[in-house]
Amino acid sequence: MIQTLTDALSERGYTALTPVQGAVTDPELQHADLLVSAQTGSGKTVGFGLAIAPTLLEEAEVFGPAASPLALVVAPTRELAMQVMRELTWLYAKAGARVVSCVGGMDARDERRALERGAHIVVGTPGRLRDHITRGSLVMEDLRAVVLDEADEMLDLGFREDLEFMLGEAPEDRRTLLFSATVPPMIATLAQSYQRDAVRVTTLTGARQHADITYQALRVAPQDEEHAIINLLRYHDAENAIVFANTRATVARLTARFANRGFAVVSLSGELSQTERTHALQAMRDGRAKVCVATDVAARGIDLPNLDLVVHAELPSNPETLLHRSGRTGRAGRKGISALVVPPKSAKKAERILKFAKITAEWTTAPTADDILRRDEERLLADPLWAEEVKPDEASFAERLLAERTPEAIAAAYLRLYRARFSAPEELSDPDTPPPARERRPFGPSTWVSLSVGRDDRAEARWLLPLLCRAGNLDKAAIGAIRVQQSETFVELAEPAVAGFLARLGDGGTLEDGVTAKAVEGTPDFGPRQNFDDRPPRAPKPHRGAPRPDRAPRAEADHAPREHVAPAPAPDARPAPRPERSEAPRRDPAVHDSARPAYKRDKPADRPDKPKGKFDKPKGGFDKSKGPRKPGTGGPKGARDDRAPGGKPSGPGKPYGAGKPSGGKPSGKPWAKPDGAASKGPRKPGKPADSAKPRPSASDTSKRFTPPKGAGKPRAGGTEPPRRSPGKK
Repeated sequence: MIQTLTDALSERGYTALTPVQGAVTDPELQHADLLVSAQTGSGKTVGFGLAIAPTLLEEAEVFGPAASPLALVVAPTRELAMQVMRELTWLYAKAGARVVSCVGGMDARDERRALERGAHIVVGTPGRLRDHITRGSLVMEDLRAVVLDEADEMLDLGFREDLEFMLGEAPEDRRTLLFSATVPPMIATLAQSYQRDAVRVTTLTGARQHADITYQALRVAPQDEEHAIINLLRYHDAENAIVFANTRATVARLTARFANRGFAVVSLSGELSQTERTHALQAMRDGRAKVCVATDVAARGIDLPNLDLVVHAELPSNPETLLHRSGRTGRAGRKGISALVVPPKSAKKAERILKFAKITAEWTTAPTADDILRRDEERLLADPLWAEEVKPDEASFAERLLAERTPEAIAAAYLRLYRARFSAPEELSDPDTPPPARERRPFGPSTWVSLSVGRDDRAEARWLLPLLCRAGNLDKAAIGAIRVQQSETFVELAEPAVAGFLARLGDGGTLEDGVTAKAVEGTPDFGPRQNFDDRPPRAPKPHRGAPRPDRAPRAEADHAPREHVAPAPAPDARPAPRPERSEAPRRDPAVHDSARPAYKRDKPADRPDKPKGKFDKPKGGFDKSKGPRKPGTGGPKGARDDRAPGGKPSGPGKPYGAGKPSGGKPSGKPWAKPDGAASKGPRKPGKPADSAKPRPSASDTSKRFTPPKGAGKPRAGGTEPPRRSPGKK
């Protein structure tokens, strides 16, 4: 091992390497790509720092001047990246390494300036590193090693594309080291694509997971979940504790709750800025905070000193998350406790997660208030201050105190002062006992009052109740049953409130809108209640198509057969008149004209030239001119017969196909008009179609902008000056 790194390890108190550190520093693996899997808290950060040292330093013990980076370390979260940077900084401090971080949430301009000044090792998150590579701030041509820390987590977070981009930009002759707690198929595929004959290194054994961590599953009542966490924090009084929740909203609520109870607490979640997250972790390391409430953003890689307690306020979603959360404690040989708060509805889920994680947990209950008070006394008696020598000024005060107070009073006061430093414990319910049902106390003694409205007046309890409270100055607790009858309503009132109620109403007993009230002696007779089971059964509904019993069957009408339609006449002949029906007598206008409006009496009852219905309209469309076409005007030359498609006569109106102009090309539209046809009114007799005014051509520029008559006159209400006609002055 390189001497400068050995000296750094000795200064940090390392006497022996952990199994994963010893495996990756094997001399036979100095130039090989590695795929390493080890459990959380096994010292992987220092392990890959030692593994890439021969590749970066080669035969030297110190680095040369900083230029393009020699190593790139990628971490999934900002906190883990900053922690890796701190670990590598002290490990390579004596070797003169310059370590630069590039993480999201920090000022990218400062990072770009640091990269321009030169760096030996760059540590960052995938998104920010790719951004620097794309912008040209991070040059990768001199890279000798690439380390992917917590590679499985980066793939779970959706950074696969960013990782493939960075590995594709790195030189092909670099070393690639993948460190992961587990090796799922995606990690194996990534290693096969971007590593060269990678050596598989694992320190996972068949032993129990996290042997230094004690797992507890605390059964709590549904209403005591947060109270159990408070008692748990009070009972253990850990120097550092972390409480995990699944959502940011839960983190914010628990943080506020713990702060109100006097805990020194900070929060850690994705909604905080990077500066706030850094300050929170630093407060935990400095001892200014003792409890950290966090989401799973702090579940991987975070190493807090003296973290003795991990509380799962909400159960994790899978066994892997449980292991990573719990791995924040019990690191580097230290002991720790991982407690799961399990309400009754989550018991099955907790058992399933523990089973899949291969963890045996102790099922117990949360500490009670008595347990916490006893633990306070034990800690007080075990305080090392009892063994310290008494100073002269302290001895004089003790003599004066003993002269004024008894030893029992002094000891009791000291115990109260000691407990006042902490939050009071919570009283918890028995998790095995269901909450008691709310019992309704009997109403009474009472007096009945009759109101002058009932079902006939559409009286309902929902508007009688506020009426009684408003007009009688009653409280809801003084009103009992409300029984609405057909013509009156009985209300049960508490006896102490009856006198004041009647006195407020006065002699008339009027509430509002003519509703009166009067007292009733004894219990009124409400009459027999309607029993819905005694009602006669409802007749079953008849099936679809069955005749209804309440109406007679309908007689079928005799339909006369349709008459044969006569063939269409020749093109030059007029259509034959419609045959009259002999079975139906014609309507006599003389009899019915007196009942018709005046404006309809002069018109014939039947117009043979008007279509009778929707299906009698000719396919070629009606003539848009006013009135029928006059005889003699004729249609276009070569017009076909008046028979519309389908064999039905179209009537004496416009013949089918009359929209084609004579001697021209057919328009293809049966409803089109001949060129020059008038748009309004019938065509005058004797005027040929060719005499119609031709339409101006668009190519004739002389007639394109012909002003209309009266163009020189100003418009009414216009503001422009009148225009003069050409030639006038």
